[in-house]
Amino acid sequence: MAYRVIVIEESPELLEDMVTTLKKSPDFEVSSTYKTANAAMGPAAMFNPNLFLINIDNEETLNKLEAFVDTFQGAYILGTMLQWDPFKAQKALEAGITGCIIKPFSAKEILEYLQLYTIRGKHEPARYISFFSPKGRSGRTTLTALLALLIAEKTGERVALIDADLQFGDLPIFFDAEPKRTVVDATQDIKLLTPMTFAPYFMEIKKGVSLLSSPDRPEYAELVSPENLLEVVMMTGHIFRYVLIDLPAGFNPLSLNLCRISDVVFVTTMLNSGFEIKHVKKTMEMFESQESEGRKVKTVFTRVNPFTEEERQKIAGRLGYPVDVMIPNEYRMISIANSGRLSRGLPADTLLMKTISDMADKVIAGGR
Repeated sequence: MAYRVIVIEESPELLEDMVTTLKKSPDFEVSSTYKTANAAMGPAAMFNPNLFLINIDNEETLNKLEAFVDTFQGAYILGTMLQWDPFKAQKALEAGITGCIIKPFSAKEILEYLQLYTIRGKHEPARYISFFSPKGRSGRTTLTALLALLIAEKTGERVALIDADLQFGDLPIFFDAEPKRTVVDATQDIKLLTPMTFAPYFMEIKKGVSLLSSPDRPEYAELVSPENLLEVVMMTGHIFRYVLIDLPAGFNPLSLNLCRISDVVFVTTMLNSGFEIKHVKKTMEMFESQESEGRKVKTVFTRVNPFTEEERQKIAGRLGYPVDVMIPNEYRMISIANSGRLSRGLPADTLLMKTISDMADKVIAGGR
């Protein structure tokens, strides 16, 4: 059955090209065309369309998308652009459209994009989740990897892992993976990429979970600009419903950039000498001075022993902030996680996995 298509495009030349392309394909039936979303808002309903191609280079149309999505619930909506603009694309995705596509395009490309965005998950904005630690050896990477697997398993939606620890990232080791492309390749190419051409940069490590690896060598980190990495992360949100970012230890322009666009930031530290609480306190004060709204920065303490509510309150008292998540001390399980066997699964009935599973449930339910 052919898609019943409404095309919204103010350029007569581009409109003619798109209509001609669509009419040549048996998969599409052009129901009507309009110059703006506002003009289509009422009349388009009589055609019972199930696919819209909407020019979001038009700022007025871009601003009308949310109301348009509410009016035509259930229809696929692709925003069309002459070149990829990460901020327009992000705004369009936040309005609730299916995704974006670059003009000109073929009928085959439309079908490919619809498939890409369908397997991504719900037609909702991506959830960007960053994992930060004041210092190394915090359990941050282990937690990031386990959460990615659990979120994919629980939601059935696509999850991306981005190893942004550019000098000493370990995520490929956790999955015994040898990716062919890395963050360096993605940031070098990002100005030329679209979601469709960017998708192969990720390596699938388990059904629903894919990895964009850190550089092969520490010195390659200097090839990655914070601005380009931000664009990489934003485009990732068009391919994956959840984007989990493993950040390097300590503050730098790269980590601050990515934390700003994140829905939640988990500040992770491993209890050992007691100095860690002081480091987290300084970190929270730094984030507190940066935040413009809400409390999106959460504290996570790993290898907590004893694993009790009394211990939580004790840590919170010294910290001066709530302890949002505590991870129990289970050396055997951590050893398995660090052995490269994560993609083969882990026992679900341990206290460690139950705790991280509860954390995954809260992330999924968190909304935006």
